[in-house]
Parts: sequence; structure tokens; C-alpha cells
Amino acid sequence: MIDAHAGELHLPTVRRRFRALAEEATREQQTPIAYLAALLEAEVAERAERRERRRLIDARFPIMKRLEDFRFTDNPNVPQATIATLAQGGWIDDRESVIFIGESGTGKTMLATTLAVCACQQGRRVRFTTLAQLANDLQEAEGHRELQRVVGRYARAELLVIDELGFIALPEGAAELVFQVISERNEKSSLIVTTSLPFGEWTKVFPDPRLAKAVVDRLTHKAHIIETGTESWRFRHGLPRRDLRPTKETT
Repeated sequence: MIDAHAGELHLPTVRRRFRALAEEATREQQTPIAYLAALLEAEVAERAERRERRRLIDARFPIMKRLEDFRFTDNPNVPQATIATLAQGGWIDDRESVIFIGESGTGKTMLATTLAVCACQQGRRVRFTTLAQLANDLQEAEGHRELQRVVGRYARAELLVIDELGFIALPEGAAELVFQVISERNEKSSLIVTTSLPFGEWTKVFPDPRLAKAVVDRLTHKAHIIETGTESWRFRHGLPRRDLRPTKETT
């Protein structure tokens, strides 16, 4: 009967675990209320885990990285205390943003991902994209007359991560569409941006100087700007592996 009622009420964890927890309650001489509390706690915990997994999938991370995966000793430029504070998520409540500036291989994307994963774990809606993918999505949407729907999708996320700003120069039309998303989110929700370019060189991405200035103004307003340096962690740690590769013998 419990099995049937739990199924009717959509309580899969109760349905699966009520017998095992009842046996445990008998062994430990728990009261009926303690048994019921343990059963409901298990249901709530598993629902929370399922929701977190769903948020992590919906965020579309290219690779899953958590804060404990980042080795601060490999890049002393990154302020560990600041990252730990940001991981708590208060800056998202305050509708602030984070900008990571540094050369390729200095940990920008990994740090952005770890903060975004923390946001998912806190129950927030997150979306991860590269600047190129964002521009492509917006241009395709405009071509199919679905621009407002797609802009709204990016605007609804509590945290939007825009990775790899600086890898490509945006065509004029695409640059304006990206600016539309940034403007839509301005002071309403949070952004994380990673870039290899100093702000003075953002005209390489947004060719119109006035548009580039407007983008910088909106992104840097209420932003935590973190410089990750110029020395590539990947390059430095790849050298020993390259040294071990066999070389061809000359005859």
C-alpha cells in the first residue's frame, strides 16, 4: 500500500527506501516520528540532488570544474581569498559581475566555470557560452525572426558566463546583438566574462569604438576585475611532457 501511495504522490525516494529505512528504524529503536522524518529527509535530499544535476546540465558547461580542482599554487596571481568569497554567491544577489583578464592558459575559463558551478549548487539558473556561440545564436535567431525569444533566454539566467572574449572580431551586426544581451542584463543580473584583451583593446572585438566603450562601461560597472597574469599554466606544465617525447635518431 505504501508503495502504491508513494507512486501516486510522486515520491520515488519514499517508494524505493521506506522498507530499508523501516528496518534501520527498528534496529535503532527510533520513534515513528523519527522514522517519518528520516524518510522525508531522504526524499527532499534526493530531489535537491536531481534539481542540481538538472541545473548543471542546463548550464551547458564545456567541462565540469569545481573550486577544489583549481590549484592556486600554480598561479599566484589569482587571489584565493577573493575567489573563495565570490564562490559564496553574494555578488550575484547584488547583481554584480566578474571579469577575468589574462593570457591564454592562465585559468580564466576554469575559474569562471568553478564560480558558475557554485552558483548552480546554490540553486541559481546559469548559462555558459562563448562569445562566438552567443553571436551565432543571436544572428541565427534574427534570421528566423526569433531574436526576442533568444535574447530573453539569455536574459533570464541569473548568471551568464561569456567565455573567450578576444578570440574573434565580431561583425558589426553581431556586435550590436551581443550588446543588446549585455544591455538587457545590465544591473538586473550577473555576468562572468573572460578575456585576453585589456579594455583599451576591445575595439578588436567590437569594431565601433563607441559600441566598445559602451560595452566596457556596462560590464565594468559594479564588477570584480581579476587579472590572472600572462604565464600559461598549460604551457609550463606541458614542457616536461614534451621533453620526454622520443626524438628521431639521425643516421
